[in-house]
Amino acid sequence: MVPDCPGTYALVLNLPRPVAEIRVGRLGSFHLPAGWYAYAGSARGPGGLAARLARHLRTSKPLHWHVDYLRARAGPVEVWYTTGTRRRECAWTRALLALPDALIPVPRFGASDCRCATHLVHFTAPPDVAAFADALGERVSREVLSA
Repeated sequence: MVPDCPGTYALVLNLPRPVAEIRVGRLGSFHLPAGWYAYAGSARGPGGLAARLARHLRTSKPLHWHVDYLRARAGPVEVWYTTGTRRRECAWTRALLALPDALIPVPRFGASDCRCATHLVHFTAPPDVAAFADALGERVSREVLSA
């Protein structure tokens, strides 16, 4: 169970088939290859990680964040998280990009409030949470999501 306190998370999604065109808010339209995606974000508002992730997992909602557009096409697989109030999603993205096979599928995705190239990373195979925690240099909790 993901806690209801502030923290940082990576939502791991699977896109079983490529998407020829997906419109992502003001970012524009993009082609997305099939595969695995990890989106790094933070949750510091009311309800913390539990509330933010519950919203990401709902299928019926207004499209607000960049990840909402991807979530409409890709299924959630698992969540990686740590608790704390520090902004860590940029460091998490760097650690994701350090993993083998990591690619930036959409420049600036989820990174409109920072200088990161993206907060969304694509993999052709499922990313490994242990390798991610090693790259990050900290302990990471993992919650597998039911289909």
